Amino acid sequence: MAHTDGEGGAAQVPWDNPVLRFEGFSQAPAEVVYDLLADLQSHLDWGGLRQLETTRLLTMTAPPAPASVGTEFFTTGSDGKVARWADRSVVTEAIRPQTFEFVTEGRREAKPGSRPWLMTLVHRYEIASEGGGSRVTYTEDVTRWVGAPGILRIRAISRILFGMSAKYMRRGFDGLLAMAAESSVRSVDHPNARSER
Repeated sequence: MAHTDGEGGAAQVPWDNPVLRFEGFSQAPAEVVYDLLADLQSHLDWGGLRQLETTRLLTMTAPPAPASVGTEFFTTGSDGKVARWADRSVVTEAIRPQTFEFVTEGRREAKPGSRPWLMTLVHRYEIASEGGGSRVTYTEDVTRWVGAPGILRIRAISRILFGMSAKYMRRGFDGLLAMAAESSVRSVDHPNARSER
């Protein structure tokens, strides 16, 4: 259960937030999916270029080496025509090729004069070999939300907005699976490509 701090500095109230969960199959081996997640710059492709223009990752500042526990990175992203996210994330679990998790502290700025949203989110990817490919499960858990509009305390409204957000997030998840499959095909066609990088 998360807590929200409403507009105007209202006291925190419990918010029974649903945990976002996606599951999908990729034709790529688990190692390929994991390596894409650990290659933080690749997020700009499957979470940026392959997303809708109004809801996508815009920038990534991260070390060039594959991410490991403790790796810190900074991102910005669009959320509609006006709002922008500025995030700081830290990798909290990295077990190749099974698990990749990071925690994000995000700040969303919208129209001038409006109160920003401050959120803490836990992103977790679990990867399991299946057949000739892999099954990937993604969860996003919102553990803190400060500045939430008061209307979101109405369960029906919050569920509707959550569902809308899930549609955009699913597009990025599907982009990850597709990009992993493409990378796997390239590796088969050019077996020395990975060693040349």
